[in-house]
Amino acid sequence: MEGVIMKKIGYCVAGLGVGKNHVAVAAANPNVRYLAICDIDEGRLGAVGEQYPQAVRYNTFEEMLKDPEIDIVSIALPSGIHAEYAVKALEAGKHILCEKPIDITVGKALTIEEARIRTGKKVGVIFQNRNNPVMREAKKAVEAGAIGKLILGTFSVKWYRDQPYYDAGGWRGTWAMDGGGSLMNQAVHTVDLMQWLMGDVESVQGLYTIANHKIETEDLTASIIRFKNGAVATFVSTTCCNPSRGTFVQVYGSDGCIELNGDKVDEWKVKGITPEEENEIKEKYAKGSAAAVQADPTLVIGHASQVNDMIDAVIHDRDPQIGPMEAIKAVRIINAVYESSRTGKIIRFD
Repeated sequence: MEGVIMKKIGYCVAGLGVGKNHVAVAAANPNVRYLAICDIDEGRLGAVGEQYPQAVRYNTFEEMLKDPEIDIVSIALPSGIHAEYAVKALEAGKHILCEKPIDITVGKALTIEEARIRTGKKVGVIFQNRNNPVMREAKKAVEAGAIGKLILGTFSVKWYRDQPYYDAGGWRGTWAMDGGGSLMNQAVHTVDLMQWLMGDVESVQGLYTIANHKIETEDLTASIIRFKNGAVATFVSTTCCNPSRGTFVQVYGSDGCIELNGDKVDEWKVKGITPEEENEIKEKYAKGSAAAVQADPTLVIGHASQVNDMIDAVIHDRDPQIGPMEAIKAVRIINAVYESSRTGKIIRFD
């Protein structure tokens, strides 16, 4: 029967940096009957454990996997070990929800898909910005042809990170563990939104550089992306904009355009709506999705949308919202930018 819980759901979050967001959502979900947390850092483990005293604590991933009460594990570890630990969890009989990026190379990410098929367990991947209400509105408009034939996209992530940000933890800004810099870490969400809105990629031409940090990877990229539907996009990422200027998603077609500043609407010119309806959209998202959610609590944003979706997918035996093969697309684009910069070549997709 719809809505009836057939079994107790046990949820564990491994990695309590960004993973704290996963813990908060799982703890609030009425269908989670057992909560666990896992981190090798005793300070983080203790701090989160004090906030959620009902959570069982583990300081090793291997011991946590032995717990038969755990059904789902959120993998919120450094990017370069996502696949290693996701595969371990799958082979231990756990479903997983993996933080972005799914891993830092397509090859490693594919091992998660292979393990998913081999074990029959479910895999979800975090790209929560797709669930921002204004992004759902934009996706609906583009798919419906409301801006006509796609011609151009301009995407930019203009953020600031200071040197202590990269020095903390020892893994940020490294090829082995971060897989890149501003593009792989900060802009991966926007890369995902770009391909989600614009379609399948045909080729990538890009460059990267270290402009203002002491890191291995990059803090600035600029790219040109061609899509199989004939459209073209530019993409810029940086952590050198001081102060941060935000994230811009702008899509132009033969009959209209959508311009977003973060999750705020700057312009909304689409077919099939009246000037009054256009103004309603602009006013609704004038202060962003968070304000829109306050006005309409049925709208859900952030990690809550995907953690809750993962729990529901396990309960009702369905696929999670975003699976490995969809999540791999952003990693492939990012890797192509880096390869293009290193080789000076245009990278063409099959």
